[in-house]
Parts: sequence; structure tokens; C-alpha cells
Amino acid sequence: MSNTSVDIAIRGRSLGPVLAAAWLLAACSAPPPGVEFNDPHEAQNRAVHEENLAMDRALFGGGKPGRKPFLPEPVATSLSNFASNLDMPGSAVNSVLQVRPGPALQNALRFAINTTIGVGGLLDPATAMGIHAESTDFGETLHVWGAPEGAYLVVPIAGPTTERDAIGWFADLFVDPISILVGAPEAYYIVAARVGGMVADRQLYGETIDSILYESADSYAQMRLIHLQNRRFELGIETDVIDPYEDPYGQ
Repeated sequence: MSNTSVDIAIRGRSLGPVLAAAWLLAACSAPPPGVEFNDPHEAQNRAVHEENLAMDRALFGGGKPGRKPFLPEPVATSLSNFASNLDMPGSAVNSVLQVRPGPALQNALRFAINTTIGVGGLLDPATAMGIHAESTDFGETLHVWGAPEGAYLVVPIAGPTTERDAIGWFADLFVDPISILVGAPEAYYIVAARVGGMVADRQLYGETIDSILYESADSYAQMRLIHLQNRRFELGIETDVIDPYEDPYGQ
């Protein structure tokens, strides 16, 4: 058996405990009745949020005007495109796991076009052709399978998420074809490209992010509100998140 086959087999056997953990962890963090959001770890989350803010200020200027871009705009756009393209095979697999063959085929076709015509994904000709990304992840797959959201979390560097989505990040390592098939040292380059994509996206959407982080009376509460609203909208959950600590002037 080849090293790749062994790796796939090991990952396949390891996915079962990941799925079980999703239900167990989320079930242990059910919100109290009548609460619109579930944040039992708020003290720890706020501490991590402050650490993330300090890092953001050091790298991106903390919303101060006149700060030079971290990357030239064409480089940031190309890096964002490249990182987004790397996510398409994983999105295709998750679409299959969600029994959504249409988005799976669309993501696979988009990846093929951008990887070839788009110079490895640096360019985005698929969008110009009307083939848009149907991005998804294992957190959404868990939602489709009935796993509850769990508690709100703030992760170092990565930022806001939920217990279900945090487990989904880990599980995506086991279902992403690129993570499975690519060995060292290429795998390290891919990780670096994805981190670079996060930096590029932070710059490309800088004004919106700065307004949330640095123009709100309570940036933690504002980020929590916006993240949960956006994520639930992505998952097709039509419920409002009413945050008692929401900054009424931050919208």
C-alpha cells in the first residue's frame, strides 16, 4: 500500500471520533432557555479577542488613517484568489456529504478552470464565466446532519467561531482532497498560502473590519453579533441574534 493510501485510511478511521465529538461537545454547551446567543466562555473569549486586537493593530495599524497597505493591492487580490481556489476541492467534498450534487459539480468545475486558465488560481476566470463559488465547510456539513451550534468561541489569530465550526475546521483536514493527497514540503506551502490568503482578505476588506473592531463601543460584542448573524444566514437559519451588549451606533 502506498504512503498516500495509508494516510487516507488513517484519516478515514480518525473521522468517526471527530463526528462523535461534534455532538458531545455541542450538546454540553446548550444555551439556557430564552438566550439568543450562547457564550459561556465570555471571559476567556474576551481575553483572546484582546490578544487578536493587539496583533491586528501591529500588522494593520488599528484603523489609523494613512497606514500603507500591508501588501500591494494586485498581490493581495491574487493571494486571496489563490487561497480561495485551494478551498474548492474541500467545498466540493462537503457538498457531496451534504447531498448537494449541484454545488459539488460547480465547485469542482470552478477549481479546474481557475487552476488551469487562471494560472493556478491566481486569477479568477471562473467568476467571469458565471461559475461562482458555492463555498462550504464541514461545520455546515455537521449542521446539515443535525449537530447543534454549541458555544461561541474566539480562537487565537483565526477569530470568532462556534464549537461546531471549530470541530469542522479540524475535520476539514480529513475530507479536503488537497490536504490528503499533498505531502511535505508542498503541504507547508499550502498552509502558508492559506495564511497569506487570510492576511490578504483582512487587507481587502479592511474598512469594514476596522469599523467593527475600532469604531464600536464594545468590539467583542459587535463581532459576536455580526459573526453569529452571518453564519446563521449562511446556513439558512432565519433567526435574529439579539445581543444585549450590542453597540446601537455600530451598525
